[in-house]
Amino acid sequence: MPNSDLNNLIADVREQVLYLQELGVETIALSGELSVESRELRAESPERLRIPNLRSKIANSEAISNFRSEIPDIKPVRTKTPESKPAGSRLASLPSLSKLSGSGPVRTKVDQGGPSEMENAPTTLNAAELLSLPEPTETIEQIRAEIGPDCTRCKLSDLGRSKVVNSTGNFNADLMFVGEAPGADEDEKGKPFVGRAGQLLTKIIESIGLTREDVFIGNINRCRPPGNRAPEMDETIACKPYLKREVAVVRPKVIVVLGATAAQNLLETKVPIGKLRGHFHDYLGVKVMPTFHPAYLLRDPHKKREVWEDMKIVRDYLNTQG
Repeated sequence: MPNSDLNNLIADVREQVLYLQELGVETIALSGELSVESRELRAESPERLRIPNLRSKIANSEAISNFRSEIPDIKPVRTKTPESKPAGSRLASLPSLSKLSGSGPVRTKVDQGGPSEMENAPTTLNAAELLSLPEPTETIEQIRAEIGPDCTRCKLSDLGRSKVVNSTGNFNADLMFVGEAPGADEDEKGKPFVGRAGQLLTKIIESIGLTREDVFIGNINRCRPPGNRAPEMDETIACKPYLKREVAVVRPKVIVVLGATAAQNLLETKVPIGKLRGHFHDYLGVKVMPTFHPAYLLRDPHKKREVWEDMKIVRDYLNTQG
């Protein structure tokens, strides 16, 4: 294998390893069967590696929004009553993130000639599992409890934050929305997207025939940065792992990321939002649709048309899932 291909492969594996460490996987062994073709498969056909969704669609809604009132041909998302996820997981014995703190980095080894051999390896995952969401080993309530109401994991706790703003909504949702961080209204009430931008987000959700109760809504960071600035790197590093763990629990079919900061953080890219939006990207087998933040739409209403185009893609995809 050429050095450039090997370096790309190692970089891709390292990215997945960091995420799995956040979810409690201490050791990963890879066989020589993982090749550059796996990297290409992830980009072109994420569905082939995706863990099947274990619950049904969300409850039906007839909500109609004036967000798209000037746009004809509205087709609501087909929905049905959610079912509980089956209990149990073959990863249930893995240590939690809190138990891993201070235990050192994940140990990995790529062996081109055969299976990797590691000492004290409690868990071994194959290549397909690296490219898919891990099975959930916890609940949203447990994640919230671990964060706590007075989190001090980053400096935002000392910069005027009033409340930790946790993700809210349907824990079995097919559709998830992710913003960058709470604003002043969210910081006061302790809930995401409750200000003017949140009201517009509600209309966006209703424009595809759903309600806020049908979806799951969160942010990259749970605390308000001073002056509503974008979260800084050390702040997102401290907070984003909890959002990733929530994704593994909720297991949405689509994540809509709102704005450049959220999109670039979740997808780990520097590509501008204008180039990211309009088509799906992949996050461990979950389809991700970047679009403009509702706060940006308040400043530039002409962008509503582009957000509507993005949401139609999301709506139509969800409808094809049965």
